[in-house]
Formats: sequence, structure tokens, C-alpha cells
Amino acid sequence: MMDNLTRTNLLPVIPLRGKVAFPNTSVIFEVGREMTLKAVNRANDTADRLVLICSQRVTEKDEITPDDVYKVGCVAKIKQMSQLPGGVVRVLCEGLYRAVAREIGVEGGYFYAVCDELKSKRGDEILEEAYFRTAKALVKDVLGSDGKLSKEIAIKLESCQNADEYINVALSAMRVRLEIKQQSLEEADVIERLKLFERCLNDELEIAKIEKKIAGAVRQSIDKSQKEYFLREQVKAIHTELGDDGKEEDEFREKIKAKGLPADLEEKCLKEVNRMEKMQPSSPEYNVISGYLEQVLALPWTEETTDTESLEECIKVLDADHYGLEKIKERITEYLAVLKLTGNMKAPILCFVGPPGVGKTSIASSIARALHRKFVRMSLGGVRDEAEIRGHRRTYIGAMPGRILYGMKNAGSINPVFLLDEIDKITADMHGDPAAALLEALDPEQNATFRDRYLEAPYDLSKVMFITTANSLDTIPAPLRDRMEIIELSGYTMEEKTEIAKRYLVPKQLKANGLLDKHVDFSLPALRFMIEGYTKEAGVRSLERTVGGICRKVAVKHAKNKRVPKVKLTCEKVEEMLGAPRFKIDEAALEAQVGAVNGLAWTAVGGTTLTVEATTMPGKGELRLTGKLGEVMKESAQAALSFIRAHAEEYGVEKEAFTEKDLHVHVPEGATPKDGPSAGITIATAILSALTGRTVRGDIAMTGEITLRGKVLPIGGLKEKALAARRVGIKTVIIPKGNEKDLEELPTVVKEEISFIPVDEVDEVFALAICAKKKSTDVKRANALTSRVTDGVRCKDNE
Repeated sequence: MMDNLTRTNLLPVIPLRGKVAFPNTSVIFEVGREMTLKAVNRANDTADRLVLICSQRVTEKDEITPDDVYKVGCVAKIKQMSQLPGGVVRVLCEGLYRAVAREIGVEGGYFYAVCDELKSKRGDEILEEAYFRTAKALVKDVLGSDGKLSKEIAIKLESCQNADEYINVALSAMRVRLEIKQQSLEEADVIERLKLFERCLNDELEIAKIEKKIAGAVRQSIDKSQKEYFLREQVKAIHTELGDDGKEEDEFREKIKAKGLPADLEEKCLKEVNRMEKMQPSSPEYNVISGYLEQVLALPWTEETTDTESLEECIKVLDADHYGLEKIKERITEYLAVLKLTGNMKAPILCFVGPPGVGKTSIASSIARALHRKFVRMSLGGVRDEAEIRGHRRTYIGAMPGRILYGMKNAGSINPVFLLDEIDKITADMHGDPAAALLEALDPEQNATFRDRYLEAPYDLSKVMFITTANSLDTIPAPLRDRMEIIELSGYTMEEKTEIAKRYLVPKQLKANGLLDKHVDFSLPALRFMIEGYTKEAGVRSLERTVGGICRKVAVKHAKNKRVPKVKLTCEKVEEMLGAPRFKIDEAALEAQVGAVNGLAWTAVGGTTLTVEATTMPGKGELRLTGKLGEVMKESAQAALSFIRAHAEEYGVEKEAFTEKDLHVHVPEGATPKDGPSAGITIATAILSALTGRTVRGDIAMTGEITLRGKVLPIGGLKEKALAARRVGIKTVIIPKGNEKDLEELPTVVKEEISFIPVDEVDEVFALAICAKKKSTDVKRANALTSRVTDGVRCKDNE
């Protein structure tokens, strides 16, 4: 053997259990032992990524030494590595050539060896060709029988150029003992290797004959099926005499056997068919069984669509349908990339949360189109019966599967994109909690065996990409929320809305109203005027309706006179068509006032501004709160008042103000419910302004929770609140220091137009927002507070 050694390498050694790696073939194995992981990682860090794969002598042994590994193996190149659960790594290698390890050593916690290439020794060419032809014929007999030879292996064998390559490919596809494969790998002489290969093939032929003989003997001993066939023929004759030929049962049997159902479900369905044969077609139970079988056969069990392999095509489709939404597009691209590398992975459970009209539902349809999958939409708004998710038991009259299986039936494949719309709108009542029923369907660890009460058998939902949408996470139960990957969508800026209108909404409405580009021209100033004056939303639904209104009015003109010139929309033309703008910036709200502070709120429909008003009147020191405030907001007002009262002397508030005056805090609009702690510093500023008579800057807005110690705590929905502030022309926003990290997610145009000032304590808020009044002789801390203004932002006296 040593005469045939060439090409020396120092390589990490992979001890392979239960397999032998051959040149000219691919080998896939999973690595879990620390020693092997180190060897794989060491090889993966090198430029050529080469390893020596040697088979382990005793497969079951975990703790091994160099003596437990064969010294003859295969030098292979690592092609792909993928991480599996439990710290296991799946490795794909391509065998290059046989090699002999001079000595296997241990270094750095893994095996390594200096190895030499094992070259084949060739003898009589005619004799070698004779053995080669005999081997080819035997391979066709052994692997070709009973479908053991796959098309891929057959094609690869046909393309083999020499005996060595042919043996390598054939043995890699055969199930023979590891010792025989290893003996063939170690043999350098080609003729001797062919002889060994032929002996192996002859043994396999003998085994196949014995297996066939055993199978024949078993079939002869079984006469039960023949008996059933005879009785079934008699039943057919009876049905014929009764005018019923019994073909329906036979059709069901054929469909059940051809459907590819799980073994236990197939057996159950065939039993149901046997029950049908014994019943009259007019029997109610007959119709129940027939309906059940039809539902089972209508479901997809093995039907599957093929995902697109092109990341560029996927991104192109998503960009063509939607502007922005980068987080969602990035997540789908990541899923497709991992799927492309691993070949199989559990579909993610995504939850898109954001205000109405930002594209949550429509992007789900685009995802299905981008992945080349079927799309199913199921609205959960108003669902309050658990049976709508899990179905009814067949004991009930009119029982049907749940809406999840109904959606799968409509999809016709086991891997659709399944949209569960408005998941935050489901409610529970006496019929059960639908959210609890969704726990199993939306759990990647459980949904492979989802059980519908009607089906009475597990159904695999693991390949379904579930996407849920919600306006708010508050109403989604915590266990259900924990099972989903939350992706938050914020409202659009003015620039984003303009771009969306130009790219998508205008062309869509032109087509919907029978117009062309030559009929009307939407200028950018006109679109901005429509956004600012006729819509007040986080999304673009109202904007689309507004664009549609313009298009309809243009359509009326062209319907009356087709020679009407092209309508060029200007701001004046828009106002002429739509009337006076419905929304205007309240200039008065931007002026400095006593007891009136601009606050910011975040709701399920986006961000908004609100004015907190406070005033004092003669009384007994009572606090009155109006504006349909929730309990949390009322408690924030109490905390704000308690803090100011505790520090009244420092802020120049007379003690009599808390005993001889009543304080009234009101938050317009009075009919709109409001709650949450984020208005704490806003209420505190309004109260202090009312008690001291000092004005509050009108060009500043604020948001943050207040504590009894005067600390300002973080809040949620900063981006939505910032967009709302920008809409009304506010240039400075006070935010909690804990939300400073969230500024990175804000659009650049918002950060350029608005100055955000992070604060830790409410003293900083008062210094920034409250101005000195005309007569301030008794205000002890006025100058001290003003000097603490950060970032160069200072109050202006209102003299």
C-alpha cells in the first residue's frame, strides 16, 4: 500500500459513526460531540476547508481514542454547515480522495493526522474491464430491483469514468456492513477491489432472493383478504338487487388509498367505509360518515408548493407591492435564506402590530406571492366561540371542521401563508376562549400534531407560515403573545405617504375609475395638501379615499365631455373639488398659555396630540379630573399633584393654594376615552403652571410617566407620538431618558425637524417648559430652574 501514497496533508480528523465516506460522493452527518465540533470548526476556519473523515470501529462508543478510528479514510471538503436545535451541527462534505493517516494524534481537544493520498494500483486493463462490466450488470440486478436505485444514483453511475469512481458511488448507495465498505475503501489494487465488490453484490442478490421467498410465504399464509373480497362481492350483488350499485364505497376506498393519509387515519377511514356498506343510503349516519370522508379527502396531506429560490425575486415582489416596511421584508428574506441553506425549517409565527392602514394585511398577501405560496386569510374579529377554531365533534348535527382546517382545504397545500387577521379582536364567552384554542396552532413545537375535534386525528401545520395582525398587543393573552414573533409597524411620515400615493394609490384609483395618466396630473404639492388638510391618520386609507374622490370628480367631467383637457391638480383645485380642508394646525395651541400643556398620546390607531388643561378656583383643595380619564391616568394626576404639593415651597407655590383653592384638570376631547401613565409629566406641568400663574411654552410637547420622587420613567410608542408632534408643527419634544435609545428608529426627517430632549427628573421638564411670569418676585427657584435647560433650549418671557 505504501508504494501508492502521494500528496501529504496535516488535517483535522472527523470520526464518523455508522458510515463510510467515499470519494466522488457527498456525505451528510450530524456533529454533537465536542471533540468533533472542534475539528469541524478548525477545518471550516481554513482556506481549503479540508478534513479527513475516518469511520469509527465501534459505532456505539462515545469516548474514543485514536485507536478506535480506522486509519484509512476519505479527504473531504466542507461544503455547508447548519445549526440544529440542541447544539448539533449538520455538515455536508464532498469526498475528494482516499488517504492513509500516518498517525492520529490529539491536539486542542480534537483528532488530527498527517495523511497521504492513497493512489489506485492498476494491473491488466483487459481483466479490469471484464470485472468492471460484470460488476455493472450485477449492480443493475441488485439496486434496480424493487426500486432501490434512485434516478439520481442511476444517472451518476452512468457518468462514472472508471471502476474506482463506480465502486465509490455504488457502495455509498448500498446498505451493506460497515466492515465491507471499509475493506473496499482500504484496497488499493483496482482488480482486487472489483473482486471484493462483486462478492458483495452476489451476497446482496442472495439476500434479496431470501427476502422475496419469505414475503411469498407470508402472502400464502394470509387468506383473510380473500375472504373479505368474497364477502364484499356478495354485498355488491345485494346492492345491485336493491337498486344501489355500491360504487360510492369503492370510490372512497380508492381515494383513501391514493391520498397518502397517515397510516392510522387511513385505517380509520377504511373502517368508516366498511360501516357505510352496512347502512342504507337514506340513513342519517350514512350521510354523516360520507360527509366526514369527503372533508378528510378534501384536505391537503402531501400536496406542497415549492418556495422560490431567488432572494432577489422575493425582494423585488415585496418592493413592487409595498413602500417601506423594511423590518417585515428583512425578516422574510432571512427566512428564505435559511430555508435555502438548510432545505427544511419550521415556518415562523409572525405578528404584525401597528395602527390601521399601514399595510399589515396587504403585505401578508405579497409575502405569499413572493414565496410562490398559496394565501389564506381568516378574520378573527368578533370570533368568540372556541369551536370556530377547533371545530365541532361529529356527535352534533351539522358538525364541521374548524376554520383553520377549512382554510387549509381552500389552500390545497400544506405550506400556505395563513393570515389570522385582527387577532387582538377575539373575545371569550360561555362557549370557550378562541385564544386558548390558538395556542396549539401557533406553537411551532406543537402544531405538527394539531387536533381538530371534527377530524379526530392529528394534522400537520408545521409547514404553514402563520401571520397574525393586530392594532394593539394589550388585548392579546400573554401565553399567545409569547408564541409569536412581534414585528411593530409605525405610522408613515409625510414623505412616506407622498411616495406611497405617487407609486401605488394614484395608479390604483386611476384604474379603478377608468382614467388614464392623460386625464389628470397629481402634483406633489397637491398630494401634500391632501395629506395635511383632508387626512389625519397613521396609515393611508383615508388618503386613498381622498384620491378616489378626486378621481371620481374628474371621471364625471370626462363622462360629460371627453374633450375636457387634462386636469392639473393644484392646492386650489383640490380645495375646489373637496371643499375646505377638514384639518388645520391650531395656531393657538402653539402659543404660550397658563395651565395648558401639549401632551402626546399613542393609541391603537396611531399617535396623536392632546392638550392637558388645568385651572384653579376658590374651594377646599379638591382635585377634579374630567375628560373621560381611565384609572391609570387618574392615578398619574394624583401622583403629579402629590409631588408638587410636597415641594410647594421650592416651586414658589403658596401653601394656601392647596386648602383654599380647588384644582380642575381636563383633557379634551371629552368624549374620547384616555388612559395610561405617559401623560404624568404633562399633567404635572399643567398643575404647576396653574398654581403659579406662569405660562407654558406652546411650541413644546412632552411625554413621560412621573413618580412621587419626581423621576421620569420611559413610555411606549415614541415614533407614533413623534409623528403626531410633527403633524401639528411642534419643534421640541421632551422625552424620558430611558427612551433615548428609541430615537435611532425614528425617520431622519423627523429627527431633523424636531429637537428631542431626554430628561431624568421632572425638575428638568419644568425648567424647559415653564416660562417666568411678569411678576416673579416671590418665585424662589425661577432663575435656578431656567439655568438647568439642556441643549441650549431656553424659554422666552411673554412680556
